[in-house]
Amino acid sequence: MHSNKQADSEIHEDQLLNFLVNRLDEEVVLDLGDNATVDAEDIFEVLVGATADGTSISSLCGKSKDAPSANDVLYHLRTKFDLEAVQSIEDTLLRRDLLETLPQQVEVVADLHLRPYYGDEDDTDGLYYNEAKAGTTAFHAYATLYARVKNKRYTLAVRRLEDGDTASDVLAEFLGLLEHFEFDVKAVYLDSGFYDGKCLTLLQVHNFAYIVPVISWGKEIKRELATGWSREIAHDLTTSFGDHEWTVEFPVLIDCTYKNGRYGENGVARHGYAVDAPFITEPSQARSHYSKRFGIEASYRLSEATLISTTTQDPARRLLFVVLSLLIQNVWRYLHWEYVATPRRGGRRLWWWPFEEFIDMVTRAAWTALAVRRAVPANRPPDDRFHR
Repeated sequence: MHSNKQADSEIHEDQLLNFLVNRLDEEVVLDLGDNATVDAEDIFEVLVGATADGTSISSLCGKSKDAPSANDVLYHLRTKFDLEAVQSIEDTLLRRDLLETLPQQVEVVADLHLRPYYGDEDDTDGLYYNEAKAGTTAFHAYATLYARVKNKRYTLAVRRLEDGDTASDVLAEFLGLLEHFEFDVKAVYLDSGFYDGKCLTLLQVHNFAYIVPVISWGKEIKRELATGWSREIAHDLTTSFGDHEWTVEFPVLIDCTYKNGRYGENGVARHGYAVDAPFITEPSQARSHYSKRFGIEASYRLSEATLISTTTQDPARRLLFVVLSLLIQNVWRYLHWEYVATPRRGGRRLWWWPFEEFIDMVTRAAWTALAVRRAVPANRPPDDRFHR
C-alpha cells in the first residue's frame, strides 16, 4: 500500500527553540558572575524569542511570567557585548554547520544595506554617511556576504560600517574570506555600491569572475548608456590611493530592452554591467544572471521581520541583533535541507516549510517556555458573548 508519509520522525517547535539556544550557548561565552540572578540560557532564550517575534526585549519580558527581568537582560547585553565581542563570534555563529551543506561551487553576493537613522543629529557617532535616502544621510550600515545556491541564500559574514569605511575596505575583507573556504566561487555579484576603481581592481587581483552594475559617471559612459543597442564596450576608471594613481580597464556589457509601458514608461531601457565571467558572453546573459541577485532582497525582508525592536544607538547591540536575525534564517535553511528535505535519487525533495511557519513555531515555543501572558485582567467576568 502506498504511503504519503514524509518521514519516520518529527521536529517539534520546542526542539527548534532548543537548537537555537544551544547554538548560542556553544558559541557565545557569557561570564555573568556568581551573584547573577539569570543564567546564559535565560538570556539566549529571550534573545531567540524576541528575534522570532520581532519585538523588543522589554516587551517580551514584560508580558512573560517566567522570563528574567528585562533590566537584567539589557544590563548583561550592555556590559558583556562590546563591538569586539560581537565581531569575534559573528562569523563562526553564522557559519556553524552551514559550510557542510554547500556544494563544491557557489555564487556569492556582497551587498550594502543602509537602515536610515532619524535620531538626534548630535548623537551620530559611529554611523555611516551616504547620499540622502529616505530623508536622511545618516545610517546604521551593514555589509553582508551571501552564498547563493539554487535561489537559497546563506549568510557567510556581516560587517558593520561606520563613517570613513569604504566599499573597497569591506570587499577586500570579504574576498580574503572567500579564498579560505573550501568551495569554489563561480562568480561574485556586487551591488552598485561596489562600483569603483578600487573594487574592480580587487576583483581582478583576486581573479574572481564578477558582475557589477555600472554607474553613469562621466560623459563617455552616459553617452554609451543613452544610445545604441545591446553591445560590449571597453571602459576604464581612474582611481587613486594616497599619492598613487592608476587606471583599471574592464568590459561593459550594455543590455537594451523595450519598456513596453512598464511602470507607465515606453522607449528603450539600457543597463550596463561590468562583467568578467567566462559563462557570460552576451549582454542579455549579464542581465539574466544579475537579476538572480535581486533575490537577496528577500533576505532583508525576512531580516526586518525577525529583528529585535530597539531604540538603542549602541552599535554592539544593534550588530548583535542583526547577526541574530541572519542566524535564524541560516538555521531555517540548514534544518530544512538536512532534516526536513527527503533524500532521493537526483537530489533532495524540499518539502514545503516556509520561513514564516518556522518563525511562528519558534515564537510559540518561546512564548511557552517564558510563560507569555495568555490572559489579561478584567474588571468583570466575561459574559455569554465570550463563549460558544
